[in-house]
Amino acid sequence: MVRYFYSEVHIKSPWHQVLAAFWQRYPNPYSTHVLTEDVLYRELTPSNHLLSRRLLTKTNRLPGWAELIFPTHLARVVYVLEDSIVDVEASTLTTKTWNLNHSAMMTVVERCMFEQDGSQPTWTKLRREAWISSSVYGLARPIQEFGLARFKSNQAKAMKGLDYALSRIHTEAPPLLHDDQGESSEKHKPLPPQAPPTPTQKPKQFV
Repeated sequence: MVRYFYSEVHIKSPWHQVLAAFWQRYPNPYSTHVLTEDVLYRELTPSNHLLSRRLLTKTNRLPGWAELIFPTHLARVVYVLEDSIVDVEASTLTTKTWNLNHSAMMTVVERCMFEQDGSQPTWTKLRREAWISSSVYGLARPIQEFGLARFKSNQAKAMKGLDYALSRIHTEAPPLLHDDQGESSEKHKPLPPQAPPTPTQKPKQFV
């Protein structure tokens, strides 16, 4: 069984600004679990589509019950591939992300579509889908429930991070955080001494 997530959000900024903010959203105070981002491949096609593949590294803090079950040496870093297609003529940005490691324990595949809002041309509509699965015998259901809850929490942070990047574009200066949110005590962390998986030189799939 696979857990499915869907959401639709209307961002009160035009598509071209959301596109710029998408590429500039890390680091930000709301996504300190994102450690690094690297562009692995980029190509402008004859049809004027921009294809990109990026490697993101993120922290992978396990819940307390999982710490008692899984080995203590289990890596706490997740390597995530992100494929994206930018179609300037159609004003769309389509992304697909999935984790490279820990896939036996849990796989999270996310697909996002950023497009100009048909009812509000100066807004951007974001449709987000995710599929969370696990192949751990006897524990698949709680792992998927945990993965879904973690995904929802991270996406709420991702939206705040995107808003933060948009505010920087609008004002050319970082906005002040709300009093109830406070400053993050975590700094942008260095990459742990662990070799990441090596993706293919020429990606074979894009979204």
